Amino acid sequence: MISQKISRRDFLKLSGYGMLGMLLPEIPLLSAQQDFFSNLQGRVIDNLLWSYEEPNKKSKRVKPYWHDLIVPITNTTVSEDETAYNRVWYQVEDAGYVYSGSIQPVRTILNEPQHISLAGALGEVSVPFTDAHLEPDANSELLYRLYYESVHWIKASAIHADGTIWYALLDDKTGDYYYAPGKHIRIISDGELAPLSPDIPNADKFVEVNLTNQLVMAYEQNRLVYATRVSTGGRLRSGTYTTPVGDYLTYHKRPTRHMARGDLASSGFDLPGVPWVIYIKENGTSFHGTYWHNDYGRPRSHGCINMTPQAAKWLYRWTTPSVPPGKELVYGHVGTRVEIVV
Repeated sequence: MISQKISRRDFLKLSGYGMLGMLLPEIPLLSAQQDFFSNLQGRVIDNLLWSYEEPNKKSKRVKPYWHDLIVPITNTTVSEDETAYNRVWYQVEDAGYVYSGSIQPVRTILNEPQHISLAGALGEVSVPFTDAHLEPDANSELLYRLYYESVHWIKASAIHADGTIWYALLDDKTGDYYYAPGKHIRIISDGELAPLSPDIPNADKFVEVNLTNQLVMAYEQNRLVYATRVSTGGRLRSGTYTTPVGDYLTYHKRPTRHMARGDLASSGFDLPGVPWVIYIKENGTSFHGTYWHNDYGRPRSHGCINMTPQAAKWLYRWTTPSVPPGKELVYGHVGTRVEIVV
């Protein structure tokens, strides 16, 4: 939640500097004693990404990085280009600076695998990526690569011959199962799903999506309580997919969704475990977490409102209707008001 001392006007100005990614939403969750950059890593999203001597693509190239390579992030800085919609750059290793939009910030957090009850559990990938296989065996057919902070339904645990525990993950689109190492998936507790600001009447909450500034702002009784940069629908080579202006209600929510061809979020790709999905239109327009880019501040989606997984989770918990722990979705309820404006 942003400081109440920041006015809406100042916030919009701040967003112009591309600084919101440095303020929200992860840093406030860390203890004062913990160094934010301790064990912070970056996963290369692009097929090829260059580092530069300075936070500027006009400076000298230093080193190439390839898709899914994991590098340590040692610092963040802001470029001098005031015309850029996103001025945040990451300092990596000792090899200069990379553009933040092409790097997914990640951590490597290993977990003690648990035996899963018949009720199942919700889990979040807690490593940069893990591979999902047809069987609980790394030598079996590889089906998907699952990325950091993607969310999945765990329906069972299985023990490999070597004693390692794997989780059986439900593919909510096909109904099939695939397996991933249990140590790579963190069980999400019921407390993490508890509604935020439940004492505020739903009529006193609303969400503004500002397409011009690429911002989502949440209000309680006309007071700004949370905001984050996003990426909304854009004009792409394949067509125009601008997010529709208008007044909506959140009515259909689910903690995870496998989005593939035919879904607005998928952009023609196959995206398992899209986290914290909040639908506002029957055609699939929704807020959701995003792990396939970190390039917020410009329109680039197929109509959905792309958010960081942490920001999407906050909005998921804050909006109504609430999804009870263990339930895969809620649908058809009158929820929180959403205004999409230019």
